[in-house]
Amino acid sequence: MKFSIVAALVVVLAIGCESSSLVKRDIPAEIETLTKYFQDAIEKVKSHELISQAQGYLEEGKTQITPLTDKIQEHAEKIQEQMKSFVSDIEKQVRPMADKLQVQFKPLADDLQAQMEQLFQTVVDQTKALLPPQ
Repeated sequence: MKFSIVAALVVVLAIGCESSSLVKRDIPAEIETLTKYFQDAIEKVKSHELISQAQGYLEEGKTQITPLTDKIQEHAEKIQEQMKSFVSDIEKQVRPMADKLQVQFKPLADDLQAQMEQLFQTVVDQTKALLPPQ
């Protein structure tokens, strides 16, 4: 609305100036200043309207996206709860098997460690025997 009023005023001023004088240098400086002022005002109004329109689109998009993000958040929380119970169930099933395996492998691991220590000691002893006495 503001834009159309300002535009109409500028058109009236331009027509009035052109009808009173055919040569531009006959137009008084005040009218040129007013015309420039109104042209600047029109540009400001245009840019303000564009900004307002863009802000409106952004707000509209935000209101449309908000319910979607809320639903995604709800689903994520539900999935997280399901995963917690799933992992807990698996842990309950696997823990006894892991404990049994640990009990069965402990003697084997101890025996392997003892054999490795004995092998290492043998290598050290044989290496010392090969070295010349000091």
